[in-house]
Order: sequence, then C-alpha cells, then structure tokens
Amino acid sequence: MARVTRGVTAHARHKKVVDRAKGYRGRNKNNFRISLEKVEKGLQYAYRDRRNKKRTFRRLWITRINAGVREHGLTYSQFMNGLTKAGIELDRKVLSDLAVREPEAFKSLVEQAQAALGN
Repeated sequence: MARVTRGVTAHARHKKVVDRAKGYRGRNKNNFRISLEKVEKGLQYAYRDRRNKKRTFRRLWITRINAGVREHGLTYSQFMNGLTKAGIELDRKVLSDLAVREPEAFKSLVEQAQAALGN
C-alpha cells in the first residue's frame, strides 16, 4: 500500500484558519499557531456577543419608549402596565420604533394606556 502524505490536507486546514485571521495585526494573521488561538478566541467573543446584542437592543428600546412616554406625563412602567390592562400586545421593538418615527400613533397608545389605568 502506498504511503499517505498529509501535506495537502494539512495545508488546507492551515489555510482555512489563516484565512479567517485576515485583518488581524502582526503574526496573528499569518502564523498558524498564533492565528489558531486568535481565531478560536474571536469565535468565543462572537458567540458571547450574539447574546449580548439582544440585551443591548432591549435596553435601547426601553430607553426610547421611556423618553417618548415621559413627554406625555407617564413613566415606562406605568405605560407598560397600562398597555397590558388595555390588552395591547406590542413588543418593545415596535413601540420604540413608533415612539421615534410615528409620534402621533404613539401618543394614541399612551392615551389608551392612561385610560386603562384610570388616570
């Protein structure tokens, strides 16, 4: 049986890692051993931050809703409670978009929430 030379597969494996390290600084981008560590760490950061991104956006939406609601004399928590009592089921992403882009529509939601609270 013929001897198997592994040069082709090893080169392909190394190339795959080094290609992923494109844009890194110094030897991180072209030395296989170092770029392997950096690429693996980069993938860990990417995995973690895909989850953190969801938290960050939720925070942003809540901030925007709160700012929009305070213009009409309510707090965020009172507004969300009023929406629940009024039976309006809009998520925070949509509510923040309305607060920024459609102030009139958002104002009508605030009025409905106030009416449901009995203020």
